[in-house]
Amino acid sequence: MIKVGVIGALGKMGREVVKSVINAKDMELICAVDIMSSGQDTGFIATGLANGIIIETDIEKAIQNKKPDVVIDFTQPQGIFEHVCMYMKNKVKSVIGTTGLTQDNIDELRKLSKENNTACLIAPNFSTGAVLLMMFAKQAAKYFNNAEIIELHHNKKKDAPSGTAIKTAQLMAEVNPDFTLNNCPEKELIEGARGAKTSGNIHIHSVRMPGYIASQEVIFGASGQILKLAHHTMERSCYMDGVLLATRYVFDNNEFIYGLDNIM
Repeated sequence: MIKVGVIGALGKMGREVVKSVINAKDMELICAVDIMSSGQDTGFIATGLANGIIIETDIEKAIQNKKPDVVIDFTQPQGIFEHVCMYMKNKVKSVIGTTGLTQDNIDELRKLSKENNTACLIAPNFSTGAVLLMMFAKQAAKYFNNAEIIELHHNKKKDAPSGTAIKTAQLMAEVNPDFTLNNCPEKELIEGARGAKTSGNIHIHSVRMPGYIASQEVIFGASGQILKLAHHTMERSCYMDGVLLATRYVFDNNEFIYGLDNIM
């Protein structure tokens, strides 16, 4: 039985994680943390019936007292690096769904994971469909020299571009270093009109709009043809299969993983 702690338990993703862990036959929810509130019984979140696992506000105190095998973190970008460092220090394995980590952050956490012999899996996206889109985009990148990414999220998402879009561009750039073949010299009449340029000179356009959860399109172009790859999230439950897959993986391993595609 995998003993699990959920960090950010009262957030939209955190509530789904709590439900999924409680319903998983090979997992036991032993602690839940949310800085916004405490004293609520997590059973009410999942089933409407009390289970005795009360939400706390102090992350380090919770993991030191309850000693989970794995923590699942869906919190806020501004504190996630410090959270993962704390998990490493306490030798608690972690699954991280919070975005906002820089490449330098990821490199440092990879080093800490090795030094502490403690697993950590960070994924920009836990939807198996979105991960497959990334994998398909990497495959298509071998055959197209022009591509751009449009990512669309709800208007409460604080970071832009999304971690999924950044990861997608990185995967594409692994097989093709430049996606602006034969583009003319550009001049933006309004700064940012062409989006943000990232790995492989891929332009990423971020849309924030109520009504969306998470969507992404990768558009490839070549003479006489356009290829579009798209994934749309309709509800947050679609992420849970990936979260549980990652939790089981880190429980059985001690390595650092960036991207769910590496264990699919």
